[in-house]
Amino acid sequence: MTSSPSARRRAPGMTPEQRRETIVSAALPLVAERGAAVTTAQIARAAGIGEATIFRVFDDKDALLQACILRALDPANVLSQLHSISLDQPLADRLVEALEALDAHGARIGAVIGALHASGMPHRRPRPGDDALPHRRSGTGDGDGDRGGDLSALSASRDESQAATRRAVLDLIEPDRETLRLPAEAVTDAFLGIITGRGRGPQLPAAELVDLFLYGALARP
Repeated sequence: MTSSPSARRRAPGMTPEQRRETIVSAALPLVAERGAAVTTAQIARAAGIGEATIFRVFDDKDALLQACILRALDPANVLSQLHSISLDQPLADRLVEALEALDAHGARIGAVIGALHASGMPHRRPRPGDDALPHRRSGTGDGDGDRGGDLSALSASRDESQAATRRAVLDLIEPDRETLRLPAEAVTDAFLGIITGRGRGPQLPAAELVDLFLYGALARP
């Protein structure tokens, strides 16, 4: 009995870039939990692959850990969340959602970098030429041929990422420009400055901090 063409057809294999993306996605929560102590065997099990597959797309474990750092630093996810906030909501609600998204992004970075540092791996920013670039959902790289250039852009793009975040928050504030005491740009910078300056101690809930930011510390009549 002959098998049907559909039964013989196999699912297309992953490209090396897709495989790197899958491995980094599986590794990231393990790195945040265990730091550099995580093993490639544990990562392989989480990714549902053989351990040898990791070393087909990463030179070594350090390259994989650097890819996890890059993924944690990548602002694509938080920018997507900021852009998805509805402008139909009141300004306070928009800023609460923005604050929660930015806090979560900062927590992801802190968890990964902190776990790696605590486990004995000194943090360095990935450099051009590192074999550690995961696929950038917001980038312009198009595969292996552009990995070095895209990594260089990502490593040098802190200002670019901050500018993109500022634009996204400004877009949330812009509809209320006419009701603000200060220019929307100044309000945006003040809001981001409050977030950046938050310490590690007990934090006000997002809604309370936004209320304090918008209306001040004095009780309203």
